[in-house]
Amino acid sequence: MELAFQFVGAFTILTPFVLLQRRRTTTNSWLYLSLNLAGSALLAWLALVESQWGFVLLEGVWGVAAAVGLVQRTATRVRSRATAS
Repeated sequence: MELAFQFVGAFTILTPFVLLQRRRTTTNSWLYLSLNLAGSALLAWLALVESQWGFVLLEGVWGVAAAVGLVQRTATRVRSRATAS
């Protein structure tokens, strides 16, 4: 079962990468950032359970970067809506 979760996490991170390479998304899109956050959170959790500290660090930083991007994107949208009103 853990192997299945590893594949789901990897696929969830690789999907936005492939979409980006095919110019179907951008690095600040909701889809790109949220898929990266979900995949990295899953893989970080699995690495934590297995005490794979290098992967905890890698996926943790990846997830934090995606989360920061989502927060910044949301804040930008809120500000632009407030100034448009």
